[in-house]
Amino acid sequence: MQRRILGRTGISVSEFALGTMMLGEWGNSDHDDAIRLVHDALDAGVNLVDTADMYSGGESERIIGKALKGRRDEVVLATKGFFPMGGDPNQGGSSRRWITRAVEDSLRRLDTDRIDLYQVHRPDHHTDLDETLSVLSDLVRAGKIMAIGSSDFPAERIVEAQWVARERNHIAFHTEQPPYSVFVRGIERSVLPTAQKYGMGVLTWSPLNSGWLTGRYRRGTEIELNDFRRMIAHKFDLGLPGNQRKLAAVEELARVADDAGLSMTHLALAFAASHPAVSSVILGPRTTGQLADVLGAADVRLDDDVLDRIDAVVAPGTDLNPSDIDYTPPALAKPELRRRAPKQRPTQPSSSSGEAA
Repeated sequence: MQRRILGRTGISVSEFALGTMMLGEWGNSDHDDAIRLVHDALDAGVNLVDTADMYSGGESERIIGKALKGRRDEVVLATKGFFPMGGDPNQGGSSRRWITRAVEDSLRRLDTDRIDLYQVHRPDHHTDLDETLSVLSDLVRAGKIMAIGSSDFPAERIVEAQWVARERNHIAFHTEQPPYSVFVRGIERSVLPTAQKYGMGVLTWSPLNSGWLTGRYRRGTEIELNDFRRMIAHKFDLGLPGNQRKLAAVEELARVADDAGLSMTHLALAFAASHPAVSSVILGPRTTGQLADVLGAADVRLDDDVLDRIDAVVAPGTDLNPSDIDYTPPALAKPELRRRAPKQRPTQPSSSSGEAA
């Protein structure tokens, strides 16, 4: 397993990382089997393990905590916070109040004394970045966090965070974690160049586009919605034009993979790892068999001819299905933010008294 330096942190990370969203109730609820999966990944040379407090309501972090007993020092441990962890509106977001508690909760579930990389899971437009970076900087100085990052931040938010850190003497985000695959290439337009400009490490997720790039879904194949797929049903709804475009692209990519002597899975993973901005590609296996398959891509390097053919199927900077993008800026999600309020007509004086104006 090759290593890369995570931005300017000096931390050496494996080219492929273990993502653990599928460990726990959302995927593999057998803790012993999930721990074996983690150990298999470490034995294969993976040293970066990524999780989040909200994965299976904290169960994923607890599994990781058990799996790293005796092996904690060989792992770069990353987790994330932002999404609600309870019914109280203050149990989520990026405020000082919540991040302080969320980090303590993650440390307890992970059974560790420090988090190597703590990431803000999504932009929080209710909290000033000064507030968020202030508390994260304090936690770094306290030794509870080693580095900080963002996830799914648009380029303009990344730039703003860098500016706030500089102006307010905070620690700046060291990393960004966006989705990236052959089918989701929008970040090539500005997010990846912006991360490179600021020397940020990039950890990409969903390199197989929720299974589409394994070749599992082909024309004439019925897509069964299990519990997990129902959570992201828009990514599989064949009534959406974007998903029809993915069906057509899969057929073309299958020919590219065959000509290169690769499985579609290995083609897709090698593509995600080929961008010079990418530090590590996060894999999300549910079983040890799936892990063994995806780790086979570690030895694959795509030449320019193959990459050119991929570009011909899905143009650089293109998201085939806009519904695959999990973050929508408020300016797009809320109509009232892009519509000028109608001008109120002046109220006419009442003439109910019968007096002449």
